[in-house]
Amino acid sequence: MFLKESRREEARYNLAILSQSDSPMLVHPHYDPIAIKLGPLAVHWYGLMYLVAFVLFLLLGRFRIKRGKLSGWRVEEMDDLLFYGVLGVILGGRLGYVLFYKPEYYFSHPLDIFKVWEGGMAFHGGFLGVLIAMWLFGRKTQRGFWAITDFIAPLVPIGLAFGRLGNFINGELWGRVTTPQSWWAMGFPAARDADSALAATNPQWQEWFLQYGMLPRHPSQLYQAALEGLILFIILWLYSGKPRKPGQVSAVFLLGYGLFRFIAEFAREPDAFLGLLAANLSMGQWLSLPMILIGAILFWRSSKPT
Repeated sequence: MFLKESRREEARYNLAILSQSDSPMLVHPHYDPIAIKLGPLAVHWYGLMYLVAFVLFLLLGRFRIKRGKLSGWRVEEMDDLLFYGVLGVILGGRLGYVLFYKPEYYFSHPLDIFKVWEGGMAFHGGFLGVLIAMWLFGRKTQRGFWAITDFIAPLVPIGLAFGRLGNFINGELWGRVTTPQSWWAMGFPAARDADSALAATNPQWQEWFLQYGMLPRHPSQLYQAALEGLILFIILWLYSGKPRKPGQVSAVFLLGYGLFRFIAEFAREPDAFLGLLAANLSMGQWLSLPMILIGAILFWRSSKPT
């Protein structure tokens, strides 16, 4: 109760600062990360977004099967497929974060790897985890790898969209600094410490910080929800609506996600403990480049006449 009230007070304080300065900048609502609390049980918004993603995966998969355009698939198999996928997402996402983003810390504190409630998931790790899980599912069901990945590829992006909405609700993974006059500019109360540190490096940002109490940033979580989620979902859903050669739908997913993620990263603030890497690219961009390359090669090879 105290946490919720303190958040309300902080939100009112931020709005007061911006109203006094006549800023056109939006302010993130600073939602309570807990959506439902029943005694000691607390359900977080981010967890709910994962739940929505898994439910949509089931519903969309069953819809594709019932349309009758996918031979050899049964509706009953969706439960097992989801189980394998969830394991791949959770284990791969966590281990990916550990290996790609903070290997030195977790190698020094191995027990912290299991503290998933403190956050720390990586899409690229989750993606690799799902690939391994789908390979295992294929061995169990005697299906080819591409038959499985081509089936699930159109089901994934809409779940990614809800994941990014969860990031937005939590006010995390905010974007880079933009101008306060931009119609999309948004201040993130949770980023105040980061704003203060950045403001000290740039006179213009220092002026904005003193004037508004926060820096104007891109709401990059919404960009990613639109690009990697909604738009990629539409592309894959329409593309997979017609018969394609094995591997082609998977190739479009790799290309589409890699490109959209690479573009969106230009608006997303790099992780503070990593910053920008070689060629002024973020870790997310470097991890997306192999997806683009592999997707292009796979599409070219799968399109060759047999």
